[in-house]
Amino acid sequence: MSKLKHDISVRFAKLINIVMVTLPFIGCWFLYYDNKIENTNERYGDLIIIALFVLFYIIFARVYDAFLISLNRISEMIYSQALAILISDAIIFLIMWVISEHFPNPLPGLITLAIQLGLTIIWSVLAHKGYYKTFKAKKSLIIFGYRIGMENLFREYGLEKKFDIQKSVHIDDCINNLSLLNGYEAVFISGIKSHERNTVLKHCIKNDICVYVLPKVGDLIMSSAKKMHMFHLPVLRVERYHPHPETRLIKRIFDILVSLIIIILTSPVMLVTALAIKFCDGGPIFYKQERLTKDGKVFKIIKFRSMRTDAEKDGVARLSSGDKDNRITPVGKIIRKLRIDELPQMFNILSGNMSLVGPRPERPEIAKQYEEFLPEFALRLQAKAGLTGYAQVYGKYNTTPYDKLQMDLMYISNPSLMEDLRIIFATIKILFLPDSTDGIAENQTTALQNNDKEEEKEEIFF
Repeated sequence: MSKLKHDISVRFAKLINIVMVTLPFIGCWFLYYDNKIENTNERYGDLIIIALFVLFYIIFARVYDAFLISLNRISEMIYSQALAILISDAIIFLIMWVISEHFPNPLPGLITLAIQLGLTIIWSVLAHKGYYKTFKAKKSLIIFGYRIGMENLFREYGLEKKFDIQKSVHIDDCINNLSLLNGYEAVFISGIKSHERNTVLKHCIKNDICVYVLPKVGDLIMSSAKKMHMFHLPVLRVERYHPHPETRLIKRIFDILVSLIIIILTSPVMLVTALAIKFCDGGPIFYKQERLTKDGKVFKIIKFRSMRTDAEKDGVARLSSGDKDNRITPVGKIIRKLRIDELPQMFNILSGNMSLVGPRPERPEIAKQYEEFLPEFALRLQAKAGLTGYAQVYGKYNTTPYDKLQMDLMYISNPSLMEDLRIIFATIKILFLPDSTDGIAENQTTALQNNDKEEEKEEIFF
């Protein structure tokens, strides 16, 4: 009954949010734009416009996780909803421009946007406080194997209100005493071998305990399995990344069209950037570097040069340490922060070496180092490298190889055009988040950390 109460309450809160955001739009439409756009069908036009706004807002709110009251901080909800509102308003404005005979006055729309943002701030604060006042933190337990310190993540991401971590135990201490799990509402499983994990899972499901599992590589590969029947038995078929031919064709056409449009629209920005780099130190404008794409093919990625020309004069391949990196030029700091240095990669996409969405292309030298401790890292090369991807959206620049592999396999295991679109729009959200570009530590050359080596020893594949 408590679960039903939770679900109904959350859905009601989401409905209130949609109504609060839609009402200012309806007012703006009927008070101003409806009278200015002559081509709107008088009978159905109003309903269609309003329905389109609601549809776009719900879609983008879900893409940006704007309704996750129980997991997001208030600031995260406000930021996510602001993006969803801004994009939805912009799309409707473009539609109005297309169906009208002139460019609509943007001022009423901007006033409406300001009202919508004000209302979403009020909703986010009230919904967040109301949720945790109504639903207390779940009594939770962490079961770990080789990955320790998971309890620190709850503090780091502000999830103490959602989960009351009362104990953290090693799998050896509970595998022979499963009654230890009784009385908990949630159990987190991290770094446990499959046999022991399955034993815990069965007990938790039997006793109505919610389980959160940090998956292994094998789990993610199995998530791509196709359900079928053979021998009058259920069978799971697992194979290498192999999207349908029509999917690949549409994806390639989409890559070409989008890269061409971006190249044309950003050509003035690229020209100014090229001149700034040249005047800064007289060095080359572009930086070409060998990267890996599908099936281990090597290609040269093109970026605007943001570092000194002698950045790797010692011959050692190393990742950036972020803003602390003294190899970054003054112009480089600006174009990195604004992501302008990535724009020339549109030519890589146009040529077919990269896609808009896919695993981020790694340098051969660094990939070789990762594969010494993590042979499965090469599984990322099942798909063509991408400008953005699952790991870029949900990870960071300094995400460890093991976690990066897992996130890329999340994408590879279930390829679809809708997932590509979702990732592309989700990328917009991280463009202005500084922690997404955090560099590695100054004493490191790659994102490989000691715990990655330990994970390989602990049979991380399964």
